[in-house]
Formats: sequence, structure tokens, C-alpha cells
Amino acid sequence: MQDTISAVTVDNKSVELAVKDGTIGPSVIDISKLYGQTGMFTYDPGFTSTAACESKITYIDGDAGVLLYRGYPIEQLAEHGDFLETCYLLLYGELPTAAQKADFDYRVTRHTMVHDQMNRFFQGFRRDAHPMAIMVACVGALSAFYHDSTDISDPQQRMIASMRMIAKMPTLAAMAYKYSIGQPFVYPQNDLDYTSNFLRMCFAVPCEEYKVNPVLSRALDRIFILHADHEQNASTSTVRLAGSSGANPFACIAAGIACLWGPAHGGANEAALKMLKEIGTPDRIPMYIAKAKDKNDPFRLMGFGHRVYKNYDPRARIMQKTTHEVLNELGIKDDPLLDVAVELEQIALKDEYFVEKKLYPNIDFYSGITLKAMGFPTSMFTVLFALARTVGWIAQWSEMIEDPSQRIGRPRQLYVGTPQRQYVTEAYRG
Repeated sequence: MQDTISAVTVDNKSVELAVKDGTIGPSVIDISKLYGQTGMFTYDPGFTSTAACESKITYIDGDAGVLLYRGYPIEQLAEHGDFLETCYLLLYGELPTAAQKADFDYRVTRHTMVHDQMNRFFQGFRRDAHPMAIMVACVGALSAFYHDSTDISDPQQRMIASMRMIAKMPTLAAMAYKYSIGQPFVYPQNDLDYTSNFLRMCFAVPCEEYKVNPVLSRALDRIFILHADHEQNASTSTVRLAGSSGANPFACIAAGIACLWGPAHGGANEAALKMLKEIGTPDRIPMYIAKAKDKNDPFRLMGFGHRVYKNYDPRARIMQKTTHEVLNELGIKDDPLLDVAVELEQIALKDEYFVEKKLYPNIDFYSGITLKAMGFPTSMFTVLFALARTVGWIAQWSEMIEDPSQRIGRPRQLYVGTPQRQYVTEAYRG
């Protein structure tokens, strides 16, 4: 549905702008012809009021605390499905039948190994290299190993590249972890499910048998589902912008990983964990809440509030339950970090300051505790985020490539620098 409105008057000239309606959510004003008709751009730092594309993949209602993948509530997918089912849904738009799921699982599984020369590629990194630095390099390097899936105009090659990245990301992530701790790489074992295979590649060693804990595997699988996509966030927008130039899919996903590395994006769960450690014990919470309220104090409560959600992050409720399941399974009864987290959450939900500002706990508040309990160092937190988000990036990239209205991204600017001036020789410069 599309209506027109007389929305802007410039130099006594009325300009008609189209209004486009989505399936759900707010309508948008189409300003694509505004510059041509008025000679003016819009100004929107951070693109907080700008829809850069049409998408059928993910919907967020930040005020109501709703997250939908292809129309399905995140709570239902996390409760009843598994990560590869969610991958299929994001890529193809529908939940798979049993036969489609079996075929998809097989296609992903048969791509889990990486080219053997990648082993030598890793040796070029220092042992203390951050795993995210390794991931940026290795994913970008995949295009040098798999020339048969870089032609973005070929739907078959796009599909193969998609399967390869979903399958190889856990292998590369586990290799990055093993390399950082000086242990040998563990090859994938394709009779295991996706998440169990990843846990084995991370924590098995050649000298002894490793059995995957099904509770931990299911918990991590749920974490992957919760992180699989989140609409047009910074890293997804980066993937789309890189892809709009015609860059190969591996390069685009590497760009997304680089963006995700930022502490304001993928590193937020690590920051939340550091904050809980700083607080230390529940009795110190009032002091830190007072610091958070003090505008002159640099301390900020991490893991609360969200750029989009102005209600309780629906992923946080699932994550809280998952955290308790993991700690109970591992026999961690008295975890000081969890004690601080639970108490801090309860105080913040009742405190007038937080309620008024709608600073509710988000997914990062609990995910760091869970991953730490599983044995992952904080340097791996964002790597796991990237592993899960890969399918969302791929789905968004594929949608963009197939959109006939897509053009190369080219944001404009409000120039506030020096106006045009004439060059003068050195002898005459003051």
C-alpha cells in the first residue's frame, strides 16, 4: 500500500513524498527523490530514523520487546528448534520439513573442513593475536581458497558460498581458539550435530576422549539462535554496504566481523562481565548504582538498555534461563558473578531511575556469564557472536543481491569544512 503526502515545502514549492507501509511496524517516508526535487539531503547521524532497505527477514518492535525471525517469535524458535533449523528459516523464509532439514544439515556438515593450507596460514599470526583479528583475516582469505563460489551473479555459487561459511565458521573459530592457547587443531567430526561438533573442536585434545555435554551443547545452540540475526544493526549494515559494491561474499562477511569487533557492538557481553567483576559482591551494588546515576562519574552499567529495545529484551529472558541451566549442570551453586547479576537486575527493574529511562537488562547481561562458565575466555565471546551472526549476514547479503532496486551504497554528508579557496605559494603563507 502506498499513499502520497505533501510533506516538504522548499522555496514555496510543495514536494510530494510517498509513504510506504510495511507488513507490521511503522510506515516510512520515501525520500529517494528529495534531492532531485529540492536540491537538499536529509541529515540523520547514525541513521536512527532512516530505513536503508526493504527486508523480509527480521522484525523488531523495540517498544513492545518483540523479535521475529521471518514472522516467528524468537522465544518459540529458541524453545523448540535448533540452530540449523533457524539458519534454514533465515535463508529460505520458511521452516524446513523433515526431509529439507535432513538435506540442509547434510549440506552444511559436508563443508565443515577447511582447506589444509589454512593450517599454515594460521602460523603467520602471533600466538597472542586476538581471535577476532584472526577471524577477520581467515574469513577474508576464504575467497583465496574457494574461487568457485565468488561469482555473485551466479545463484548456485552464492548458495555454495553460503553453505561454506555457515559450515566453516565453527571450524575457523575453534582453530582461532586452539591457536591462542597453543593446542593442536581438532578436526570436525561430522556425525555430531553442529554445536556439539564446535564444542568438541574447542575443548577436545588428541590424548584423551572427549564427550560433549548435551546440556551445554543445547545451551550454546540456543545462544546461537538468539544471536543469528538482529535486523539492520551496525555489522549487518556493513555487510550490506560492502556487498552493494559487488564484493565477494567472503570479503563482505569479513567486513561484518571487523565491525562486530567494536566494543559498542559485539564486545558488549565482555564489557558486562568486566563490570560484574568490578562490582564483585551484591553488597557493593548500591554504590555502583549511585555511580551510574551520577552524570559526573564515568562509570556506566553495561548490559542494560539497548539502541532499539525500550522494553525488556526478549532474548534476555531466554538467556537468563539458559544461564541457570548451565550453572546447575556444572554444579556452580554460588557463582559471585551470577549473584551480582541477579541482584542487580532485581534492583534495576524496581529503581525509578532505570524504569523511567527504560534501562532493562539485555542479552549481553547474561551471555558473558554463561560463556565463561562453559570455559570460553572473554577474548572468544565476540568470536562466538560472529559465528552465530554469520547466517544472518548471509541472509541479508543474499536478499540485497536479489533486490532489483539495490544500488551501491553512497551516503551523503553535510559539509562543514573550509569553503573553496585558492592555493598560494609557500612564500606568501603568513
